[in-house]
Amino acid sequence: MTYKAPVRDLAFALETAADFSRLAPAFPGVDADTVTAVLEAAGQFAGDVLAPLNHSGDVEGARYENGTVRAPKGFAEAYKAFAAGGWNSLTADAEYGGQAMPKALEAAVFEIIQAANLSLSLCPMLTQGAIEAIEKNGDDRQKALYLPRLVSGEWTGTMNLTEPQAGSDLGALTTRAERDGDGWRLTGQKIFITWGDHDMADNVVHLVLARLPDAPPGSRGISLFLAPKRLVDEDGSLGEANQLRCGSIEHKLGIHASPTCVMLYEGARAELVGAPHAGLAAMFVMMNAARLQVGVQGVAIA
Repeated sequence: MTYKAPVRDLAFALETAADFSRLAPAFPGVDADTVTAVLEAAGQFAGDVLAPLNHSGDVEGARYENGTVRAPKGFAEAYKAFAAGGWNSLTADAEYGGQAMPKALEAAVFEIIQAANLSLSLCPMLTQGAIEAIEKNGDDRQKALYLPRLVSGEWTGTMNLTEPQAGSDLGALTTRAERDGDGWRLTGQKIFITWGDHDMADNVVHLVLARLPDAPPGSRGISLFLAPKRLVDEDGSLGEANQLRCGSIEHKLGIHASPTCVMLYEGARAELVGAPHAGLAAMFVMMNAARLQVGVQGVAIA
């Protein structure tokens, strides 16, 4: 597959439809030349690195082997190049290693990335949402410990909402959280978790909706938790594997290179994010970020 990014069209859309110049006071370092340079660099990366893996990745698909998910050939290297190029950090706060660029520019860049290789782009897309949710709802320790590594792309993020009996009605979810010292233990099953497990990054940070023992029924009794694939020490170094795993991956009509996982939480250690019983509102930060990017995906594929 070959791909040539519509840089001229995107730059025109940013300047006219998005009225990009109005953002100038808030983003003094982002002028028209910078925008064009970013789009051109994104287009070259997408065309040279991501697009050549699109067809082969879909044919090979993600593989579930002995409890571990393996990305298709070349995906891990491409993802590491994506992270090293700074594409994961475009709009993140500079305090956590981000470039603090406008969200509109990030959307244009992700249109390029998604058009070239939708399966791979789904991984950093979810990470962007996790960054926003933690930045909005996490405490100072969680922000300092997790955000720099998510922003850099060293770690990736996921969104764990759906359960077999709780799809559109999240009030029916049954994953439970039980107190364990200063933290919590999660037990339950989540389904349709995009890039819930893989071998492209050192850690996967799961944002999980669950119920506390005293939770009221329905959506008002949902809390948000952070559960890493590998436990994280206070200095940011990785410890032992957490008690969570991918039980299987779904067989889909397309985007085969993107693993859609059944995630099993078997007493996994977790941290509460935000206030108890306020998890759905906190998770909506991530959900709305994903909704925006899914809209961009439609444009990208079209």
